[in-house]
This record gives sequence, C-alpha cells and structure tokens, in this order.
Amino acid sequence: MKNKILCLSAALVLVMASCKKETGDATASGDIAATYEGTPMSDKYDAEINKIVSQMTLEEKIGLLHGYSMFTNKGVERLGVPEVHMADGPLGVREEISRDSWAPAGNTDDFATYYPAGGGLSATWNPEMAHTFGRSIGEEARARQKDVLLAPAFNIIRTPLGGRTYEYMTEDPFLNKTLVVPYVTGVQQNDVAVCIKHYAANNQETNRGTVDVQMDERTLREIYLPAFEDAVKKGHAYSVMGAYNKFRGDYLCENPYMLQNILRDEWGFKGIVISDWAAVHTTKKALEAGTDLEMGTPLAFDDFYFANPLIKAVKDGQVSEAEIDKHAKRILKMLFNLKAMGSDKNSRAIGSIATEAHYKDAYNIASESVVLLKNTENLLPLNADQLKSVAVIGANATQKHAQGGFGAGVKTKHEITPLDALKAKLPQSVAINYAQGYKTEFKPKKEMKFGEVTQEVKETVNDLDPKMVAEAVAAAKKSDVAVLFVGANRDYETEASDRADLSLPFGQEKLIAAVKAANPKTIVVFVAGAPYDINNVVATNSAIVWGWYNGSEAGNAIVDVLLGKVNPSGKLPWTMPKKIQDSPAHATNSFPGGATEEYKEGILVGYRWFDTKNVEPLYPFGYGLSYTKFELANAKTDKKEYSQDDTITVTVEVKNTGKADGKEVVQLYSSKTGSKVERAAKELKGFAKVLVNAGGSKTATIKVSVKELAYYDNATKKWTVEPGAYTFKLGNSSRDIKQEVTVMVK
Repeated sequence: MKNKILCLSAALVLVMASCKKETGDATASGDIAATYEGTPMSDKYDAEINKIVSQMTLEEKIGLLHGYSMFTNKGVERLGVPEVHMADGPLGVREEISRDSWAPAGNTDDFATYYPAGGGLSATWNPEMAHTFGRSIGEEARARQKDVLLAPAFNIIRTPLGGRTYEYMTEDPFLNKTLVVPYVTGVQQNDVAVCIKHYAANNQETNRGTVDVQMDERTLREIYLPAFEDAVKKGHAYSVMGAYNKFRGDYLCENPYMLQNILRDEWGFKGIVISDWAAVHTTKKALEAGTDLEMGTPLAFDDFYFANPLIKAVKDGQVSEAEIDKHAKRILKMLFNLKAMGSDKNSRAIGSIATEAHYKDAYNIASESVVLLKNTENLLPLNADQLKSVAVIGANATQKHAQGGFGAGVKTKHEITPLDALKAKLPQSVAINYAQGYKTEFKPKKEMKFGEVTQEVKETVNDLDPKMVAEAVAAAKKSDVAVLFVGANRDYETEASDRADLSLPFGQEKLIAAVKAANPKTIVVFVAGAPYDINNVVATNSAIVWGWYNGSEAGNAIVDVLLGKVNPSGKLPWTMPKKIQDSPAHATNSFPGGATEEYKEGILVGYRWFDTKNVEPLYPFGYGLSYTKFELANAKTDKKEYSQDDTITVTVEVKNTGKADGKEVVQLYSSKTGSKVERAAKELKGFAKVLVNAGGSKTATIKVSVKELAYYDNATKKWTVEPGAYTFKLGNSSRDIKQEVTVMVK
C-alpha cells in the first residue's frame, strides 16, 4: 500500500526568544510566554448587552447563533449588531468566497501574506516568533475586516501519518502551549478573536466526523488539554472551535463535560464556542452542552440545527428562551470586546495586509525553522564564490504551496520558490542547470480495506519518467554541486485524509539515488510538513536539510541557509521514526481505529514513547544541527530544595566552539525515578533559544514552576506533585543530553 492516502469515509465537509540582544543572558521560554499573556475578556459591557438582547425578537436572537452565509452569522441591523465575520487562517487569511457557496468571490483586493504552516513555526522553538506570527496575521485579518480568525490549530501530533501534521504544530504539550499563548495574544491585540482548534482530541482525519475517542483522564489532562487550557487561561482566547469527532460517546459540539465542566467551569472561559463546519448533529443537546454558534451545515441557512429547528424547539417548550439569551449575550460580549460595536468602535485596529513588513515577518519565521539534519562532509554552507555551476533538481524547486489540498489555502501575489531565490542570490557567473526530475501525479481513487475500516484511497503515481530522470542526471553531472528539492506538497499532506504509510511519494527515492550517483556532491532538501521514511536517503547522502510549507518567503529562507547567510537553528517539533510501527499509535495497533479509537499508548506520545521504550528513532524530537558547534557546561539551579509553590531557576553555560555565530535551543527535560505512577523517561519542561557569537558563551536561563512537575491523579482528580528527587536533563534534543542536575521537592 505504498503512497496511498486514506480519505474520510464520512461525507467531506464543504468547506523564544530569538534573543535579539547580542549580549547578556538568554531568556527562558517560560518568561517569554508570561510576557505575552493576553488580555481577559471584559464584563464592563454586560448591562448594555442585556439591554440590547431584551429588545431582540426570538428570531433575531437565534439569527446570531447560526451561519447565515458561509462565514458569517446574521446581525441585527436595527440594533447596531453586526454580523460576525470569520476567516480561515492557518496559513494566512483566506480569499473571499461567495456568501452562499464555496466559489471564490473573484475579488481583486483579497491577496494576503502566506505564512509558514504550524510545523515550520514550531520548528523555530521560539515564542517570540509565535508572537510575531500572531501579530502579523492579526493585522492582516483586521485589514480584511474580520472579527474571528479560525486559527491556530494545535492538536497533538499523535501519528506521523496525520493529514494535518504539517499544520498541528508539535507532539509535545509543553512546546505547544509555550508557542500558542504568544500567538493568541499577538492576534487578539489587533481586535481580532482567535478560534483555537480543534477542541479536542482531534488527532486523525480518517473517520474524523464519526470516530469516538477513548482515553483515560490522566492522558487527556497531561497530553491533549494543556495547550487549550493555557490558550484560554493565559492567552484569553475569545473563541474555541468544537471538533468533528466524538469524545467518550458524545460529539465534541454536544459534549457537556468538555464544553461546560472543563472549558467554562474549570478554566473560566468567557468567549464563544463555534462549531467546526457541519460538526453539529442536534439542536437542544448541542446548544445546552455549550455550543454557541453553528457553522457550515450543508443545508439552507434557515435549516441549520440552530435556525428554524431551534425556533420550533423554543416555541414547543423544549428549549427555554433564557437559554437562547445566554448564547446571544456571549456573542455580543465578544463583539463588544473586539470593538466591533459600542462606544469603542472608532478606536478599533485598522490593520494592514500583504506588506513588505509582513513578508519580512514570514521570512524571519521561516529562516529560524529550517532544520539541518546532516552535514557530515561539510558540503554546507555553499561557497557561492567558488561555484561555477549548480544543478537544481526537483519539482519542489518551483512548486508553490500557498494553495492545494483540501481546506484553507492563501491567495497571494508573493511566493518565492527556491529556484527564484537561487537565481536572485547566486552570482551571475554561476550557471544554474534546472531539471524537474519527477512529476506530482495521482491515480484515480479506489476503495480499500484497512482493518475494519473501508476508505477511499488516493494513490500517487510513483513511476519516474525516464526522460526526466535522464535530464536530472545530465544536469547533475555537468554541475559542481547538485541540490535536490524533494518531499511532498499540500495535495499529498492535506486536511480530510491521512497518509497510508511513510513512503516518499512520486518515485523520489530512486531519483535521489540516481542524482547522487551522478554527482557525489549532492544536497537533499526536503520540503514537507510531516515525517517520511528517509532511511535510505540518510544512509547514502551526507547533506540533508528539512524545510516546511514555509510561506511567502520560503525560497529566500531556505536558500539563505544553503548559502550560509543564515545559520540553521530549527529543531524538529516531532520524532521521525525509522518505521511507522515504531510510533506509539501504531505500535499499539490503535490507529486508525474503527467506530471507536482507544489511545492505548496513554501518556507515552511521541518522544515519550521512544525514550521510555528505548526505541531508536531516525531523528529524535528537538533535533537540529548548526554550522557551528555548541557545548553546554556548568548546569546549576538557584537552590537545591524547593516547595510546591516555588519556581526553579536553572542556568547553563552555552559555548560556541565553532567559527560561525549561531543560535542553539537548550532543552530541559525532567525525569522522576521511583514514582508511584507511570512516568515518561523524559518530559520537556523548559527551553531557551540563545544566540552565541563564534568563540563566545552565554548563560541560558530556564525557569520551571514546580507545579509543571505534577501528574494528574485519576483517583483524586487533582494535579499532584510528588515529593522527592527530580533530575533535569539539558541537551539539544531528547536524545542528546549534555548536562544533568538534580533537585529535591518537599
């Protein structure tokens, strides 16, 4: 089943600082996240809101609660209540579509900046870049008159095959939450609400609309909820998107435990819950469970569950009008807090879009995200002054990724490809010999059986065109160096389908081997958002770079890394396994499930599984090389013993022993031996990204709240910090630990 994509069986929905300062100590990730805490939603408009709602008819109030166009609800013009304008936004603000269909509106003023996907942002390991991303895309959303940006998406990457792995950020709850809070704050400082998604346990595309996820409470609390909790409690997210899947028997948009008990009662959420498009299945149950705004049902707008059926439910006495008022008031509270109505309306942010400043934001993020996987013969960085010719090979040298796949792309006028950048940045004396090398084609879909699940399968064409291979080999032979741009695209990695396996698509592995045989000086550059089986590529090539779907400036960013203008500092935000059976959801035979999906691996997700079970990955979580070398020394804590309410300050000296300035990500993992509960061998609890000049050193400071060391006790339903010894392991990946220090917790 090579290179097949599993598609949804259900009907598809229509639908740390980079350390700017060059002197002084590095800043801890926890400090950065705290710096970017958001502004809580204000209650000061409540009296005015109550007055407005009291003047509304039942029909007007219910009009607020459901889609009345593809991306708005219905306003109440006579009372000055506007529509809530929403826009997709994982990669940038989506182009305008028709009010009553998915057809493009055909506007000429809706071009936007294409920003790096979640995988690229996460690979920066930099909360400052996350805030830059949020602020920049928030400005674009406001320039397009949007109230809600349907982003960020940050569900845990449970399987490398997930169709949204490229978008969902990381496999680690701590890294996710440390990046999500500044992102949320950045967006909302522009008077635009985020819609954090997809809440919750939405970790596969296969059967996403029907699968019932089952897991124990500790796994839920420790792995799948922390980023959502911090986005609400620290970022003060104004809206949450209910996911498609079920959780413990109830759809997420009609799940009182998740929407009421946890989200509102425990976390104090004051915003609105928006359904994913067509994720509502009932009227009374979904409304009373906590969904406020139903979007995307493939019916006439008046036939949505929260439209005429809700009017009838109220008139029949099944739903109280007081219940309707509660949800209407929540929507008005958000609008007032966004300055979309009320006395603050004239002071609302204006925004800007597709500006040079925003392209620079996209570049800065992309340039910090590129991961150097291998450079054993020092082919990189390329010395342009010593080159006479370069072979540029592969479809991804010219492929643009702003559009493609199922889901939201970006309409942009500005997307620099690697070939564009090489032509602009190499001296004119350097001959560029380009060859496409392979085609990106798919076969017609067919049905296949995967366990108990029947799926539609989209299969890639993996037969190489001999003529194209010959052209690539010829280009490689006559060039000083060959640079292969391979990987995937957003038709292969896409919402609404999971991949069937880790194989490189389109016959690329054979092409890479042919080019390498033609020119030993071959550099392999992957443009992709998810892990692949690249064992053979790693074994036979000495220079390998990992890029991402990296935005409008992706080409410039990756070429600047290849030429040494930028020293790579990206780190993998997920584990790359040697084979899919090594990954926990597959090792436990619990993916893709059927009607139900039991998360049998529990808390051992990602590197937690690999490190605890001693399974060797191809590349570990947090891995990434540099053009220089770093050493860690003199790790120490400010005290030896701590109480439950303390914050532990860990410092470590970072020495740059090479000849190039560079940034290193110091990662801190905690370990607890002798625990009375199952623990992962290591858990990320802090990190710091620090710029160190060649031959110099910096002190990295990482702060760890003792409460971060807690586990969730299923019996008492409380977070518990076990007293005793904890070992902090510091290194530059989960597998490369350089320093250790032990503390006692009372």
